[in-house]
Amino acid sequence: MFQAFSEWLISEGKSENTIKTYIGVLSQFEGWCPGEFKEAGPVDIQNYLDYLEESQKSAGTIEKHYMAINVFYKFLGQPQVMLHIDRKLKEQKQEVPESLSLQEQERLLKDLETEGNLRNIAMVFVMLHTGVRVSELCDLNCSDVLIEGDKKYIVVRNAKGEVDRSVPLSNEAVQRLQVYLSSIKEKEQKTALFISSYGQRMTPRSVQYMLKKFDVHPHKLRHTFCQQLINKGIDLPIVSKLAGHKDLNMTKRYLIDKKLDLDDAIDQTFSK
Repeated sequence: MFQAFSEWLISEGKSENTIKTYIGVLSQFEGWCPGEFKEAGPVDIQNYLDYLEESQKSAGTIEKHYMAINVFYKFLGQPQVMLHIDRKLKEQKQEVPESLSLQEQERLLKDLETEGNLRNIAMVFVMLHTGVRVSELCDLNCSDVLIEGDKKYIVVRNAKGEVDRSVPLSNEAVQRLQVYLSSIKEKEQKTALFISSYGQRMTPRSVQYMLKKFDVHPHKLRHTFCQQLINKGIDLPIVSKLAGHKDLNMTKRYLIDKKLDLDDAIDQTFSK
Protein backbone atom coordinates (compact mmCIF):
# COMPACT_ATOMS: atom_id res chain seq x y z
CA MET A 1 0.00 0.00 0.00
CA PHE A 2 2.83 2.38 0.89
CA GLN A 3 4.48 1.67 -2.48
CA ALA A 4 1.29 2.59 -4.32
CA PHE A 5 0.99 5.71 -2.18
CA SER A 6 4.58 6.68 -3.03
CA GLU A 7 3.94 6.28 -6.75
CA TRP A 8 0.78 8.39 -6.45
CA LEU A 9 2.73 11.13 -4.65
CA ILE A 10 5.30 11.11 -7.45
CA SER A 11 2.52 11.56 -10.01
CA GLU A 12 1.31 14.52 -7.94
CA GLY A 13 4.72 16.13 -8.24
CA LYS A 14 5.76 15.73 -4.61
CA SER A 15 9.47 15.98 -3.82
CA GLU A 16 11.52 13.03 -2.63
CA ASN A 17 11.84 14.59 0.82
CA THR A 18 8.07 15.03 1.12
CA ILE A 19 7.45 11.44 0.07
CA LYS A 20 10.04 10.18 2.55
CA THR A 21 8.45 12.23 5.32
CA TYR A 22 4.92 11.01 4.54
CA ILE A 23 5.97 7.37 4.45
CA GLY A 24 7.90 7.81 7.70
CA VAL A 25 4.86 9.31 9.41
CA LEU A 26 2.56 6.55 8.19
CA SER A 27 5.02 3.90 9.36
CA GLN A 28 4.95 5.45 12.83
CA PHE A 29 1.16 5.59 12.79
CA GLU A 30 1.00 1.96 11.68
CA GLY A 31 3.34 0.94 14.49
CA TRP A 32 1.20 2.79 17.03
CA CYS A 33 -2.18 1.46 15.85
CA PRO A 34 -3.62 -0.99 18.36
CA GLY A 35 -5.36 -2.96 15.62
CA GLU A 36 -5.03 -3.49 11.88
CA PHE A 37 -3.67 -0.39 10.18
CA LYS A 38 -5.97 -0.86 7.20
CA GLU A 39 -8.98 -0.67 9.51
CA ALA A 40 -7.89 2.56 11.27
CA GLY A 41 -10.65 5.16 11.45
CA PRO A 42 -11.30 8.67 12.82
CA VAL A 43 -11.12 7.55 16.45
CA ASP A 44 -7.71 5.93 15.95
CA ILE A 45 -6.38 8.99 14.12
CA GLN A 46 -7.65 11.37 16.80
CA ASN A 47 -6.19 9.20 19.56
CA TYR A 48 -2.86 9.12 17.73
CA LEU A 49 -2.67 12.91 17.40
CA ASP A 50 -3.68 13.27 21.05
CA TYR A 51 -0.93 10.81 21.95
CA LEU A 52 1.61 12.96 20.08
CA GLU A 53 0.47 16.04 22.00
CA GLU A 54 0.63 14.19 25.32
CA SER A 55 4.14 13.10 24.39
CA GLN A 56 5.13 16.78 24.24
CA LYS A 57 5.62 16.75 20.49
CA SER A 58 5.83 20.20 18.94
CA ALA A 59 2.88 21.73 17.14
CA GLY A 60 4.89 21.56 13.91
CA THR A 61 5.48 17.83 14.33
CA ILE A 62 1.80 17.18 15.04
CA GLU A 63 0.83 19.23 12.00
CA LYS A 64 3.26 17.22 9.87
CA HIS A 65 1.67 13.95 11.02
CA TYR A 66 -1.82 15.32 10.44
CA MET A 67 -0.98 16.45 6.90
CA ALA A 68 0.63 13.13 5.96
CA ILE A 69 -2.35 11.12 7.23
CA ASN A 70 -4.76 13.55 5.57
CA VAL A 71 -3.06 13.16 2.18
CA PHE A 72 -2.98 9.38 2.63
CA TYR A 73 -6.74 9.20 3.08
CA LYS A 74 -7.24 11.39 0.03
CA PHE A 75 -5.16 8.83 -1.86
CA LEU A 76 -7.45 6.08 -0.53
CA GLY A 77 -10.48 8.05 -1.73
CA GLN A 78 -11.71 8.51 1.85
CA PRO A 79 -11.21 12.24 2.64
CA GLN A 80 -14.32 12.19 4.85
CA VAL A 81 -12.35 10.26 7.49
CA MET A 82 -10.48 13.47 8.37
CA LEU A 83 -13.47 15.82 8.51
CA HIS A 84 -13.78 16.05 12.29
CA ILE A 85 -10.19 15.44 13.37
CA ASP A 86 -8.79 18.06 15.76
CA ARG A 87 -5.12 18.77 16.23
CA LYS A 88 -2.93 21.35 17.84
CA LEU A 89 -2.45 24.07 15.29
CA LYS A 90 1.05 24.83 14.17
CA GLU A 91 2.48 28.06 15.47
CA GLN A 92 1.97 30.80 12.94
CA LYS A 93 5.40 31.15 11.45
CA GLN A 94 4.95 31.91 7.81
CA GLU A 95 8.00 31.78 5.64
CA VAL A 96 8.45 33.14 2.16
CA PRO A 97 8.69 30.25 -0.34
CA GLU A 98 12.25 29.90 -1.58
CA SER A 99 12.81 31.33 -5.05
CA LEU A 100 15.70 32.01 -7.40
CA SER A 101 17.50 35.34 -7.47
CA LEU A 102 18.03 37.05 -10.82
CA GLN A 103 21.63 35.88 -10.81
CA GLU A 104 20.57 32.29 -10.12
CA GLN A 105 18.03 32.45 -12.91
CA GLU A 106 20.61 33.76 -15.35
CA ARG A 107 23.06 31.03 -14.33
CA LEU A 108 20.41 28.31 -14.73
CA LEU A 109 19.37 29.53 -18.17
CA LYS A 110 22.99 29.89 -19.26
CA ASP A 111 23.76 26.33 -18.15
CA LEU A 112 20.71 25.08 -20.03
CA GLU A 113 21.72 26.92 -23.19
CA THR A 114 25.21 25.42 -22.87
CA GLU A 115 23.73 21.93 -22.52
CA GLY A 116 21.73 22.59 -25.68
CA ASN A 117 18.70 20.37 -25.02
CA LEU A 118 15.85 22.28 -26.71
CA ARG A 119 13.15 20.44 -24.75
CA ASN A 120 14.75 21.19 -21.39
CA ILE A 121 15.25 24.84 -22.29
CA ALA A 122 11.60 25.17 -23.33
CA MET A 123 10.36 23.41 -20.17
CA VAL A 124 12.31 25.68 -17.84
CA PHE A 125 11.19 28.83 -19.65
CA VAL A 126 7.57 27.68 -19.42
CA MET A 127 7.89 26.94 -15.69
CA LEU A 128 9.73 30.19 -14.94
CA HIS A 129 7.45 32.39 -17.06
CA THR A 130 4.05 30.81 -16.35
CA GLY A 131 4.42 29.33 -12.86
CA VAL A 132 2.78 26.03 -13.81
CA ARG A 133 3.12 23.12 -11.41
CA VAL A 134 5.37 20.32 -12.64
CA SER A 135 2.34 18.00 -12.95
CA GLU A 136 0.56 20.64 -15.06
CA LEU A 137 3.66 21.02 -17.23
CA CYS A 138 3.77 17.30 -17.94
CA ASP A 139 0.04 17.22 -18.75
CA LEU A 140 0.39 19.88 -21.46
CA ASN A 141 -0.41 18.78 -24.99
CA CYS A 142 0.80 20.55 -28.13
CA SER A 143 -2.79 21.67 -28.68
CA ASP A 144 -2.64 23.51 -25.33
CA VAL A 145 -0.13 25.97 -26.77
CA LEU A 146 -1.71 28.82 -28.74
CA ILE A 147 0.64 31.09 -30.65
CA GLU A 148 -1.34 33.03 -33.24
CA GLY A 149 -0.71 36.73 -33.81
CA ASP A 150 -1.26 38.57 -30.53
CA LYS A 151 -2.65 35.45 -28.86
CA LYS A 152 0.17 33.72 -27.04
CA TYR A 153 -0.76 31.54 -24.08
CA ILE A 154 -0.99 28.01 -22.72
CA VAL A 155 -4.11 26.25 -21.53
CA VAL A 156 -3.62 24.57 -18.16
CA ARG A 157 -5.93 21.68 -17.32
CA ASN A 158 -6.85 19.99 -14.06
CA ALA A 159 -6.55 16.29 -13.27
CA LYS A 160 -9.87 15.62 -15.03
CA GLY A 161 -8.64 17.25 -18.24
CA GLU A 162 -10.88 20.28 -17.79
CA VAL A 163 -9.55 23.79 -18.44
CA ASP A 164 -8.34 25.30 -15.17
CA ARG A 165 -6.86 28.55 -16.49
CA SER A 166 -5.05 30.21 -19.39
CA VAL A 167 -1.64 31.77 -18.80
CA PRO A 168 -0.10 34.27 -21.25
CA LEU A 169 3.34 33.43 -22.62
CA SER A 170 6.28 35.81 -22.57
CA ASN A 171 8.11 36.48 -25.83
CA GLU A 172 11.12 34.54 -24.54
CA ALA A 173 8.97 31.53 -23.67
CA VAL A 174 7.28 31.70 -27.09
CA GLN A 175 10.66 31.78 -28.83
CA ARG A 176 11.96 28.72 -26.96
CA LEU A 177 8.72 26.81 -27.50
CA GLN A 178 8.75 27.51 -31.23
CA VAL A 179 12.36 26.35 -31.54
CA TYR A 180 11.55 23.19 -29.59
CA LEU A 181 8.37 22.45 -31.56
CA SER A 182 10.19 22.85 -34.85
CA SER A 183 12.70 20.23 -33.68
CA ILE A 184 10.20 17.42 -33.06
CA LYS A 185 8.46 15.30 -35.63
CA GLU A 186 5.05 16.34 -36.93
CA LYS A 187 3.36 13.19 -35.60
CA GLU A 188 4.70 13.95 -32.13
CA GLN A 189 3.09 17.39 -32.24
CA LYS A 190 -0.35 15.79 -32.05
CA THR A 191 0.11 14.49 -28.51
CA ALA A 192 2.12 15.46 -25.41
CA LEU A 193 4.03 18.72 -25.59
CA PHE A 194 7.09 17.48 -23.74
CA ILE A 195 8.25 13.96 -24.48
CA SER A 196 11.09 11.85 -23.14
CA SER A 197 13.93 10.32 -25.13
CA TYR A 198 11.78 7.15 -25.19
CA GLY A 199 8.94 8.94 -26.96
CA GLN A 200 6.72 8.98 -23.88
CA ARG A 201 5.09 11.91 -22.05
CA MET A 202 7.44 13.46 -19.51
CA THR A 203 6.60 12.68 -15.88
CA PRO A 204 7.07 14.93 -12.82
CA ARG A 205 9.77 12.56 -11.60
CA SER A 206 11.72 12.84 -14.88
CA VAL A 207 11.51 16.66 -14.80
CA GLN A 208 12.76 16.65 -11.20
CA TYR A 209 15.63 14.38 -12.22
CA MET A 210 16.53 16.67 -15.12
CA LEU A 211 16.59 19.76 -12.90
CA LYS A 212 18.50 18.03 -10.12
CA LYS A 213 21.77 18.32 -12.03
CA PHE A 214 21.25 22.09 -12.00
CA ASP A 215 20.52 21.96 -8.25
CA VAL A 216 16.98 23.27 -8.76
CA HIS A 217 13.57 21.84 -7.81
CA PRO A 218 10.47 22.51 -9.96
CA HIS A 219 8.70 24.09 -6.96
CA LYS A 220 11.41 26.76 -6.81
CA LEU A 221 10.70 27.78 -10.42
CA ARG A 222 7.01 28.18 -9.61
CA HIS A 223 7.83 30.19 -6.49
CA THR A 224 10.16 32.39 -8.54
CA PHE A 225 7.35 33.19 -10.98
CA CYS A 226 5.00 34.26 -8.18
CA GLN A 227 7.66 36.21 -6.28
CA GLN A 228 8.68 38.16 -9.37
CA LEU A 229 5.09 39.20 -10.06
CA ILE A 230 4.67 40.33 -6.46
CA ASN A 231 7.96 42.24 -6.60
CA LYS A 232 6.75 44.05 -9.71
CA GLY A 233 3.64 45.21 -7.86
CA ILE A 234 1.11 42.95 -9.60
CA ASP A 235 -2.15 42.73 -7.64
CA LEU A 236 -2.59 39.64 -5.46
CA PRO A 237 -5.81 38.40 -7.16
CA ILE A 238 -4.06 38.49 -10.55
CA VAL A 239 -1.03 36.59 -9.26
CA SER A 240 -3.35 34.10 -7.56
CA LYS A 241 -5.30 33.54 -10.78
CA LEU A 242 -2.18 33.09 -12.90
CA ALA A 243 -0.70 30.63 -10.40
CA GLY A 244 -3.93 28.67 -10.04
CA HIS A 245 -4.10 29.19 -6.28
CA LYS A 246 -7.46 28.17 -4.82
CA ASP A 247 -6.83 30.23 -1.67
CA LEU A 248 -5.58 33.83 -1.75
CA ASN A 249 -3.64 33.12 1.44
CA MET A 250 -1.33 30.93 -0.63
CA THR A 251 -0.42 33.99 -2.67
CA LYS A 252 -0.05 36.24 0.36
CA ARG A 253 2.98 34.22 1.47
CA TYR A 254 5.03 36.05 -1.15
CA LEU A 255 4.20 39.39 0.47
CA ILE A 256 5.98 38.69 3.75
CA ASP A 257 9.41 39.89 2.69
CA LYS A 258 7.79 42.96 1.17
CA LYS A 259 6.42 44.14 4.52
CA LEU A 260 9.01 46.88 4.92
CA ASP A 261 8.33 48.11 1.40
CA LEU A 262 4.60 48.26 2.18
CA ASP A 263 5.25 50.17 5.40
CA ASP A 264 7.46 52.61 3.53
CA ALA A 265 4.77 53.09 0.89
CA ILE A 266 2.24 54.14 3.55
CA ASP A 267 4.74 56.44 5.26
CA GLN A 268 5.69 58.09 2.00
CA THR A 269 2.08 58.54 0.93
CA PHE A 270 0.48 59.85 4.13
CA SER A 271 3.31 61.36 6.18
CA LYS A 272 3.37 65.17 6.24
